Amino acid sequence: MFTVAEMTAFVGSFWWPFIRVAALFSVLPVLGGTQIPMRIRVVAAFVISLAMAPLVGDVPAVEPLSAAGLLVTVTQILIGVVMGFIVLLVFNALLLGAEAIAITMGLGFALMSDPQNGVQIPVVGQFYQILATLLFLALNGHHAMLQVMADSFVFLPLNQTFDPGLLWELLRFASILFAGALKIALPAIITLLTVNLVMGVMTRASPQLNVFSVGFPVTMTIGFLAIAAALPVFGPNFEQMLADAVALARMLFAGGP
Repeated sequence: MFTVAEMTAFVGSFWWPFIRVAALFSVLPVLGGTQIPMRIRVVAAFVISLAMAPLVGDVPAVEPLSAAGLLVTVTQILIGVVMGFIVLLVFNALLLGAEAIAITMGLGFALMSDPQNGVQIPVVGQFYQILATLLFLALNGHHAMLQVMADSFVFLPLNQTFDPGLLWELLRFASILFAGALKIALPAIITLLTVNLVMGVMTRASPQLNVFSVGFPVTMTIGFLAIAAALPVFGPNFEQMLADAVALARMLFAGGP
């Protein structure tokens, strides 16, 4: 015969780790995108929770539906969401830089549906999104985040509360991250601004020149050439930003560099 306390501990030992993993999967890029059905994400979170069950330490001796149990559940949600949001910042920063390039090229009106976030983004942003997704999988970014999740159960056990100071570290990281995204988009933006300046001088010197019929094809062509020329530095810069994101997640949630 099982006592109520033993049954509560058994349910909590699985329920709260599942909540933390499911919260990560709801935000983490690629694995948590809307292109993956909800049922598959839930099943994946269930399987990974079972695999990480031996790492779960002491379970809080509270009922899952009590006020204390709800506090533990909210804490697990915050840990998983913040952990995935760190990596999501890398992808969103790239989209911001790609949108600046698209607007300067004159392709800001050319939108495509983004299956990752469920919104419409410029085609240049979709191109960078695909490259970032392939690099994320090639660099085993998903494996690194799952390892951080596994280590978090040791460093941040279920009975520990969420530290609000982690949010300030996240804000500091966001400022550095967007600077890295600007580094990726800066060569194309400078080139396109130079082209626009030249077109403005030509229009001023020759008012009869139709800037819309001449400038748009020139700007778009040079923009594509600038993007192609900047691709060799995209991979190393994205790898560095992803490594910084995983290192921050490991420092905040796994207690290590």
